[in-house]
Amino acid sequence: MMVALDGTIVAIANPAIAKDLGASFADVQWITNAYFLALAVSLITAGKLGDRFGHRQTFLIGVTGFATASGAIGLSNSIAAVVTFRVFQGLFGALLMPAALGLLRATFPAEKLNMAIGIWGMVIGASTAGGPILGGLLVQHVSWQSVFFINVPVGLVALVLGLLILRDHRAENAPRSFDLLGIALLSGAMFCLVWALIKAPTWGWGDGRTWTFIAASVLGFALFSFWETKVKEPLIPLALFRSVPLSAGVVLMVLMAIAFMGGLFFVTFYLQNVHGMAPVDAGLHLLPLTGMMIVGSPLAGAAITKLGPRIPLAGGMTATAIAMYGMSTLKEGTGSGVMSVWFALLGLGLAPVMVGATEVIVGNAPMELSGVAGGLQQAAMQIGGSLGTAVLGAVMASKVDNSLAGNWKAAGLPHLTPAQEGPASQAVQQGLSPAPKGTPGPVAAKIAEVAHHTFISGMSLASLVAAGVAAVAVLVALLTKRGANAESGAGVGHI
Repeated sequence: MMVALDGTIVAIANPAIAKDLGASFADVQWITNAYFLALAVSLITAGKLGDRFGHRQTFLIGVTGFATASGAIGLSNSIAAVVTFRVFQGLFGALLMPAALGLLRATFPAEKLNMAIGIWGMVIGASTAGGPILGGLLVQHVSWQSVFFINVPVGLVALVLGLLILRDHRAENAPRSFDLLGIALLSGAMFCLVWALIKAPTWGWGDGRTWTFIAASVLGFALFSFWETKVKEPLIPLALFRSVPLSAGVVLMVLMAIAFMGGLFFVTFYLQNVHGMAPVDAGLHLLPLTGMMIVGSPLAGAAITKLGPRIPLAGGMTATAIAMYGMSTLKEGTGSGVMSVWFALLGLGLAPVMVGATEVIVGNAPMELSGVAGGLQQAAMQIGGSLGTAVLGAVMASKVDNSLAGNWKAAGLPHLTPAQEGPASQAVQQGLSPAPKGTPGPVAAKIAEVAHHTFISGMSLASLVAAGVAAVAVLVALLTKRGANAESGAGVGHI
């Protein structure tokens, strides 16, 4: 819950942090990027640590470190300290996620594993979608520090319960050595890829720096793949990817996250800046999404146990594609009831994917590599989320840039100078009106109308692209099947 919550809850706190600590917009971006970068780069290596030393120990260290780093952020009085401790949050969060999956895999027998993963997915989904609601309440009624302090008691409870309840499971043939060069190559490749995705909206997709980092990432992955065929105990045995269902599960997680994270990114701007909702109200309007993920995840687990993952996964991505298409039809005057239908359908579609893709990836990996498989699943989701935000953000920016001048002229507004076009376009991409202070009321209203209309045209196109990605994911879902190694669950390697 802590790791998923901190992926979204901080977005609501960023304006208050910037005001209190005197941070620039670029500084505030790093509050999110530092966490995401550390998390994404470390997940697979953290999974390997769990496979080597035991998932219970790794999980408890992750809980302790995450809660401690959260408390340190709340006590910080400079933006540099906040960003630094966000890095530590990401690193310890990376220890938590694969370890949790490894513990579930080792604890539950095959016939109960999907239900367990369903409850796990419910917590992840509810925390991710509920972050803006809780964040809005805490920032509005307590302080921005409380957004981080809340992790301290939660972490303490998790640590005490973990010490009392969790059992240490280790596979008999768990890895005994570390592929240090493999860790370095994979971490470097992941860093370059995620860095390029984070910086692309600022640098531009045509910028040489963006493509330099992408090229460095491709080279890093190529060198990593070559090295993994030579080392005795590789970080990720490439034989894992000979499993078509496992590979399909990884691709499915990337595609799902592109559609979900990328689409949701614009919805928050739509609710707050176009409809003028307060952060708490915007979060409450997303309750149908959260609620359907909470209800749908255990149901999806039961359905996958009975039917296998293929039908629920394909059905889930079909519902996601329809929901994203529905979101492309949203207008300035769309009512809460219509929005709720599409948000609820999106939550219902995502639930089986969150549960089923986990079962497909972790269940098709050998028991001794369940941590690495869990890290792979989470890394796929993180990269997909970053890709979704970056690629759909580029689609939005391109549509706004191409439409704004024409819409502006058609409304009979004064001509924008070249110096004004850039700032105006950036404001409109967030659903904001670029009207300067002191603009007469009727003119300001017309500018706001043009801004909202142009923003919605960009959001509609981005949502259609997300729907197309989800439709491709339906075909990928048809390649999945129940984990061949799921039966080697509870009872293996008790210590």
